[in-house]
Amino acid sequence: MSQDYSDVVETARDYYNSADADTFYKMVWGGEDLHIGLYEYQDEPIGDASRRTVAHMADMLGEPEPHWRVLDMGAGYGGVARYLVENYRCDVTALNLSEKENERDREINRARQLDHKITVVDGSFEKVDEPDESYDVVWSEDSFLHSPNEDKYQVIQEAARLLKPGGWLIFTDPMQTDNCPDGVLDPILARIHLDSLASPSLYRDAAQKAGLREIGFEEHSGQISTHYGRVKQELESREEELKRFISQDYIDRMKQGLQHWVDGGNSGYLTWGIFRFRKPE
Repeated sequence: MSQDYSDVVETARDYYNSADADTFYKMVWGGEDLHIGLYEYQDEPIGDASRRTVAHMADMLGEPEPHWRVLDMGAGYGGVARYLVENYRCDVTALNLSEKENERDREINRARQLDHKITVVDGSFEKVDEPDESYDVVWSEDSFLHSPNEDKYQVIQEAARLLKPGGWLIFTDPMQTDNCPDGVLDPILARIHLDSLASPSLYRDAAQKAGLREIGFEEHSGQISTHYGRVKQELESREEELKRFISQDYIDRMKQGLQHWVDGGNSGYLTWGIFRFRKPE
């Protein structure tokens, strides 16, 4: 796996390896699924809604087969891999940038006796050290945004290269709408050190250039403000407890950043949902 990361990717790696971020995601987000949830009601537990996203995406693939090999690009703590192994007996590679998150992933896998079915790999998804046509499914949840837009074409090209004929690319990502005016999302972009987010049209164009066929985009843009608002609510309600483990500076910046995502979701210029593409047979 190449260790020559872009500045944007290196910034994301440093962030997720930090003690404050690692503790926050373990204690507040739940330490299993680090992505946007599909909420059925406003105050639903974050972990339940986040796990519903994973289950729904698996359902959208039909019935995952035990012989399938799945690559999760940007796997976080590996919740997707464990879900697919425990429910469908797939073999999963969990590719992730943060060595700290990956070590926790491996510990959980060993404790649940799943490490023989899950391979955790340190690395970035712009360049994957695997042969062509290695996987039946390439999966990602809310990770591609950490690549600059000019590199997202390479990310989708890598996914297409790695897929077997007939294989699936399924992913979610927070995106700006195709008609988003300049400047509207600047507070979010400053927080994540990016110039812009991808849009649905960018991903469609990247997939087309990579030879993939779009199956559909299931939009759930309303979940953005719900999810980030729910995380902010959880952080604020537990702030006194969390101060013992996380710096006040991180807590303050996180509350501000989460509010930017809520505001962006409410602006109508952010979207989020589930993209599905297939590689021709």
